[in-house]
Amino acid sequence: MSKPITPEMMAASGSEDGHQMAIMLWCRLNYDKYPELKWLTHIPNGGSRNKAEAAKLKAMGVSPGFPDLFLPIKRGRYSGLFIELKRPNSMGKKAGKSSAEQIAWRDHLYSQGYGAIECVGWEYAVRILKEYLGWS
Repeated sequence: MSKPITPEMMAASGSEDGHQMAIMLWCRLNYDKYPELKWLTHIPNGGSRNKAEAAKLKAMGVSPGFPDLFLPIKRGRYSGLFIELKRPNSMGKKAGKSSAEQIAWRDHLYSQGYGAIECVGWEYAVRILKEYLGWS
């Protein structure tokens, strides 16, 4: 019998994608405790694409710097939570760093009543999600 895949296994590559998959797996494993996590969604705004696909997405409204994840659940003064995920230091690579566009989006979203945060690594993102969902 094979071992079940864990968030730690998903994040083992050290890539941002791996960390994001770890977050989403953790969420699925914790729906009983935090049912609101079923609403957490990824906004596929980044990544490498061929020129035709990039042009099509730009025409459709893709905006550089928009956060990776959105939880459309109101808590306290926030209308929802946006997370910009960065990979941590690993495998000889430095942790990801926010671009000027990402910072501008984060500042704008915050000014509009949303929680907006940069999280380095899946474990920090999970901690933020748990804290956010614990607010009333």
